[in-house]
Amino acid sequence: MICALASAVCFGAASVLQAVATRAIAPGTGSGVDPGLLMRVLKQWRYLAGLALDGLGFVLQIVALRHIPIYAVGAALAASLAVTAVIATRLLHIRLSRAEWTAIVVVCAGLAMVGLAAGAEGAKSGSDALKWALLGASVAILLLGAVGGRLPDKARALVLGLGAGFGFGVVQVAVRLIDSVRLGELLANPATYALLIGGGGAFLLLTSALQRGSVPTATAGLVLGETIAPSLVGVIWLGDQTRAGLGWLAVLGFAVAVAGALALARFGEAPVESAAVR
Repeated sequence: MICALASAVCFGAASVLQAVATRAIAPGTGSGVDPGLLMRVLKQWRYLAGLALDGLGFVLQIVALRHIPIYAVGAALAASLAVTAVIATRLLHIRLSRAEWTAIVVVCAGLAMVGLAAGAEGAKSGSDALKWALLGASVAILLLGAVGGRLPDKARALVLGLGAGFGFGVVQVAVRLIDSVRLGELLANPATYALLIGGGGAFLLLTSALQRGSVPTATAGLVLGETIAPSLVGVIWLGDQTRAGLGWLAVLGFAVAVAGALALARFGEAPVESAAVR
């Protein structure tokens, strides 16, 4: 659980650094999802710093996923929005209201409940059908990005953030479905390709969402996508469990954490002028 929370801190800080970097460069195509954007932002040191934090967060997330249920990791990752909000107050010069600080406390309370209720990681390995379904979902995420990139800025940030969340959710489940790191078995496992496509698509969609939309709105979509669906997969198909008699506390804590994270989506619009974030 400590690794999951540390991962959330890394991801939350990375989101703000990447938002600052993407807003410091001129937008490319008008479609919203611009593959060339990734090449341009790689020249920004803040984006590289964000990538380094994402890498560290991913390693910590893998460690967490190998020891506790997906729903517990997902609830912990919901805290990334709280981290984003706090750091954005310094780097993007936005003030948090009393209600928004309350939402941060609510997220932390929900995480505490999930942590107390979390049981053993499920022992099921996952069927071949689930692995192929995961690969199909990763491809669908790219299609969602193509549609979402043409929406108005506010809806665009939410939809692209949601697509990015689905992509990172695919990564969470894929980690559990990869049992061997031997090259031959990795190449034969559809979950490997789902991880690569889902993770790569998630980075592209999130980077595009952060360039012109609200950072908290994009991250709220991210939280929704990477918590609810993967948690259900973990419980239904991979056998994730809670401690005896504490299933209700896990459900309540998960709901409270996600609700608090979504409340922070109200956290105002980030400045859109590049001069404000250089």
